[in-house]
Amino acid sequence: MSKIFLLLAAGNGFLVVALGAFGAHGLSARLSAEMMATYQTAVQYHFYHSLALLGVALLSLQFPAATLPRASGYLFLAGIVLFSGSLYLLALTGVRWLGAITPIGGLGFLAGWLCLCIFALGRQF
Repeated sequence: MSKIFLLLAAGNGFLVVALGAFGAHGLSARLSAEMMATYQTAVQYHFYHSLALLGVALLSLQFPAATLPRASGYLFLAGIVLFSGSLYLLALTGVRWLGAITPIGGLGFLAGWLCLCIFALGRQF
């Protein structure tokens, strides 16, 4: 399971750096300041949660039978797709209803962090 999360972390890390560079160099002259800020928020949360996936990969190595870190990894991934993905699309297309999806992704992020918190509370280190 740790290999899956390491691959997800690495793939998302690559993707977020590419999307961040694309935004900085290819979109800054094309998007309004509001849409550029939206795009930057997507990149920021995508990056943070790519690092969180790396942490999940490391936890999965240390605790291979634990289900809460695994659940948090999948919730982080869902959050990246729904939160950051909807913001990327909103910034690029201007389609406002995509913003309605964003809070669902935010709930995924929150649930992922909550799973890690519950996991930590139940462990003796």
